[in-house]
Amino acid sequence: MHFDQRTQQALRDVGLETDDLRAASEAVVEAVAADAAALEEFFDERDTVYSDMDMAHSSSEYPEHTVEYLDLTTHADEMRGWLRFDTWGVYVEDGRVLPDESVELTLGPTINGRVRFAPDRETLR
Repeated sequence: MHFDQRTQQALRDVGLETDDLRAASEAVVEAVAADAAALEEFFDERDTVYSDMDMAHSSSEYPEHTVEYLDLTTHADEMRGWLRFDTWGVYVEDGRVLPDESVELTLGPTINGRVRFAPDRETLR
């Protein structure tokens, strides 16, 4: 179970039993794994994506990126991995699929922020 001790106790205090906590924990693990698979599929299906990343060397408001791969691993409620473009890569700390056919990733050192990626610039507007 990935809930920390304080969270487990708080959930018990509102009436959840150990089996309920275990079921909720398993549901979170499954949801994170499903999101990771969907994020990898988003990048696997595209050679090029666009982002709202602020890049010093880009003149475009929504820079274009040539995708090599996104490789994610999950553990409980954590998602981590590496996003590789044609000439650079960045550590990924979390992510989610958005309803408008875009995705949002939390990128680690060098970016240190959340970035939206989409199949076209119009989706980011």
